[in-house]
Amino acid sequence: MNPRKVVVIGAVHSAGISVLEARSDIECEIISDVSEENLCQAVQKAHGLLVRTAAITPRVIAAAQELEVVSRHGVGYDNVDVKSLTARGIPLALAVGGNAVSVAEQTMHLILALTKQGFRYDRATREGRFDFREQPAASCLEGKSLLIIGFGRTGSRVAARAGAFDMDLYAIDPYIDPDVIRRAGGAVVTDLRAILPQMDVVTIHCPKTTETLGLIGREELNAMKPSAILINTARGGIINEADLYQALSSGNIAGAGIDVFEQEPPKLDHPLLGLDNIVLSPHCAGVTRESRVRVAQIAAQNVLAAFDGTLAAEMVINRAVLR
Repeated sequence: MNPRKVVVIGAVHSAGISVLEARSDIECEIISDVSEENLCQAVQKAHGLLVRTAAITPRVIAAAQELEVVSRHGVGYDNVDVKSLTARGIPLALAVGGNAVSVAEQTMHLILALTKQGFRYDRATREGRFDFREQPAASCLEGKSLLIIGFGRTGSRVAARAGAFDMDLYAIDPYIDPDVIRRAGGAVVTDLRAILPQMDVVTIHCPKTTETLGLIGREELNAMKPSAILINTARGGIINEADLYQALSSGNIAGAGIDVFEQEPPKLDHPLLGLDNIVLSPHCAGVTRESRVRVAQIAAQNVLAAFDGTLAAEMVINRAVLR
């Protein structure tokens, strides 16, 4: 029997490559040039693709005539044309659970960085301004209201961590059983706009889809408290960046923690980069030393499971193809 070929697109931790290479029936090829032209050539004999952030376009999918599975190194999938895969009955698998803890922890870091104003206290100390403590800028999280938009694996983990800070938890997710939210100690929200004026912190953990694109814009930001902060560790484009800049620069909201952008990397003259009431990170919330290993291994295992006919439905976005 000829080996199945897996094309690994982009830099993947060696732990994932080892999972593939441990199988004698797998031929593994690593591609660093992720231009569409090169990918169309590289995938022609591929049975499986393991991809990080490269665009898997309809043209790339069409070129892969022997393709059986695409596995994403992560849980976002806006870089993959799901419609083209579904039309051919090819599953798109995600590394579900691989980086949920990392993103939840980064979310709490951003919340704490903004509420505790750590960067301002650090600067004051370095400048010898110990009188800064007489004009406290920090706030407590205890008793503050937190709205979690998207209560999947990451959002639910944020709830557990925020609960340990004695925050009041609220969550909105039309695809989650409300009892799951209640059992986690949260109040179920069905009307986003109506609840925003009551929230101290809003954090986003939903996928980027046609439903969520521009979910937070001018009207939503205007509805928030002037003391509120907004966190996005999900995907760029869920928050309208121009509207966010206006809200932050005018004092309409107090601060934001942003890990993701509409265009990545953002241009160095991007207006948000010039504000001092925003904490930024380069789309790395899910990237830690530990999560890189977990995600790579899960992504590789999903490829093999698809070949073996054991790919779990919970790992697949277009589950209809499994039936």
